[in-house]
Amino acid sequence: MNEKENSTECRQNLSQWRFILGLLLFVFGFAVPLFIPLVVASELPTGWKTILSGFLGLGAPEFFMLLAAVVLGKAGFNYLKTRSYSLFKRYALPKSVGKTRHNVGIALFLLTVIIGWLSPYLSQFIPLFQRNQMLIGVVGDLIFLISLFVLGGDFWDKLKALFIFESKAQVVGVGRGETK
Repeated sequence: MNEKENSTECRQNLSQWRFILGLLLFVFGFAVPLFIPLVVASELPTGWKTILSGFLGLGAPEFFMLLAAVVLGKAGFNYLKTRSYSLFKRYALPKSVGKTRHNVGIALFLLTVIIGWLSPYLSQFIPLFQRNQMLIGVVGDLIFLISLFVLGGDFWDKLKALFIFESKAQVVGVGRGETK
């Protein structure tokens, strides 16, 4: 049975309301950390703010995604996973990119890493960093994610290889196109 037939069978075995509820729980799990600024701005005691913010950042997303998996069941979760990956691969990650796109992606990638590394030091000397730390952090994270998509699928494979002990780097372009 191929992937498309499997996806269709999973979708047919799942009721409409369970799929919608599971999808909403899954999306809400990703959105829960966005409530942290509301908790911080509230008039709750500092201890409660800390506990709630930590839970919204580290516990609640996982809880809602687990709840979504329970509501969806195996068939629904497999269907959602199959659909998500196919959309993600089709629109977000071209396998290879051109040299210009690669260079732009690397520039964005390194820019966010360097600014993230320097910002604690620069905030003492540049008032703009101190006043807008949250905005700069969010924009930096968005640019970082954009850089990963700009770099394409080959770069994702390179990142994945960082976490595989047995993988070896094949350096191309050393000198006059030789492989090292």
